Formats: sequence, structure tokens, C-alpha cells
Amino acid sequence: MVDFKSIETFLWVVTLGSFRGAGQRLNTTQPAISQRIAQLERELGVKLLNRDHRVASPTPSGRQLMVYAEKLISLRSEMMAEVGDRSAMRGVLRLGVAETIVHTWLPRLIKSVNTAHPNLSLEIEVDITPSLNARLQAQEIELAFVLGPLSASSVRSRVLCDYSVGFLASPALGLGNGPLTVRDLAKFPIITFPSKTQPYELVRSLFNRPDLPPIRLHASASLATVVHMAIEGLGVAVIPTAIVENELADGRLRLLSTDLKIPPLTFSASWLASPDTLAVELVADLAAKIAQDSAAVIDAPLRARH
Repeated sequence: MVDFKSIETFLWVVTLGSFRGAGQRLNTTQPAISQRIAQLERELGVKLLNRDHRVASPTPSGRQLMVYAEKLISLRSEMMAEVGDRSAMRGVLRLGVAETIVHTWLPRLIKSVNTAHPNLSLEIEVDITPSLNARLQAQEIELAFVLGPLSASSVRSRVLCDYSVGFLASPALGLGNGPLTVRDLAKFPIITFPSKTQPYELVRSLFNRPDLPPIRLHASASLATVVHMAIEGLGVAVIPTAIVENELADGRLRLLSTDLKIPPLTFSASWLASPDTLAVELVADLAAKIAQDSAAVIDAPLRARH
């Protein structure tokens, strides 16, 4: 008799393209995966997978089975979402996070996950968006909170929140209250996101002009380092204002008035389309609610400052 575990195994082998990948996803060994597929082929009496190449691909019969397998997995996820006890959800969700999220609402999300899904563990990696995108595509993480949305056809995304970017400096730099031009700001080092990121390129394009002195652009993968450098008066930081609420409130940093405009940074939750994304989508739903609530709270005092 064909069992559900064999169907699920087959679906993951096809989705990930390998027995090894399916074994990692299902927390079992490659030989166990091979045994399940062999048993499924015996019970159905047809060959389901081509094993002639490094990537496991479905045969014509395997493609037919895929249609029914996807329906079964989808129906199971729907059943669990509607009928099952979500607090009983178990396992490990590998989550990649852009650092801006770490400094804003990630702690609230972790608390919410712990409350709503106490048996679901999070493994969290912090990195820049290009790296997280690569890790998502390589199946090394299952959910990513990144600048986006990511554009790959295999990726599903939902917008989480927008954060405005400001020019921030220590009062020690004496930049005053009046509007500052790009020439005024170009006299100082500019401190911002690491290279190979969208915000870095936006900032570089603002100051990389022939009528301005050569840009002194300090890039750091650590936003905490950027904030510390700005507080020490080492330059003007160009970062989301949301991460420096405390520093603005106690006067260690000031939000500068300038005619330069940088588009808000849009953060999205992204994950690969796959047979079973129930846990991923539940966490993404929680993240969207928390992110939007957090952004609304942060925006109010910032509007008041202007």
C-alpha cells in the first residue's frame, strides 16, 4: 500500500533534485530516501525517477505522480492550518535576516513564535541580502527577511515593511539646523551599508559626481559599527532611522535636514515554492503583522521631528 511518507519523499526528491537534499530536508539518510523511492516504484509498478545524471528528474510516470503528490501535500497543509493545533508544530526553521530587522522587530518576532509555536525552533543567520538570496536558492535557509522582494521565479514573497533612510550625525560635527546640500555633506566621510548592497550603491551614486571632492565612503557589514562611528563623530551615517531611535531621543545623534532623497528600503519575507511551506508561511504572517505594527510606531515620532 502506498503510504504518505513515500509520496512526500518522492516530492522532495523531485523538488530538490537529489536524494541527498531530500534526506537533509526530511532529517533522514540518503539510503533511507533511496529505499522509500524504490518501495514506491515497486508498489506502483513503474519507474518514477531518472538517476542517470547528478540531478534526479521525474520520468513521464513520475510527472503524472507529481500532480497528485502536490495536491496531497497541499491538502495536508490546508488541513493542518484549519483543523490542527498550531502549537503542536515541531521542527527547525532556518531563518536568514538582514541586520536592519535585527535592530528593529526581530526580538518581538522570536517571542511571538515561542508563544504561538512553542515546539518550533528558529536557527537565525544574519547577513546581507545578496548572500541571503544565494543561501535561500541553495536550500541552506527556508525563509529570508531581506531587501526585496526577490525576483526569482521560484521564490514567493510578501512585503513586510518600509523604512526611511536618513542622514545622521553627532552634534559634535556642528552641522546645524539648516538644510544641507550634497556639497555640504561631501566634506565629511559617509558611513553606510556594506558594498554589494542596494543601499550602498544608492549612497555612492549620490556623491560620486565630478563636481564634488572624491567620496570618502566607509562601508560596514555591521550597522552597530556604523552607528558607533557616527556617535564618535567619524562621519555622517546614512542608514534607516528606525534603528537609532534611542540615539536620536537622547541626543547622541541628530537627523540632518537635507535636500537629498533616498527611497525607503522595502523589506520582504521570501521563501522557495515547495511542497510544504506551512511553518514558513505562518512565521511570515507573524513577521508581517509585527513589522507593520513596528513601522507604524516608529514613523509617528519621526514625523513629529520634521
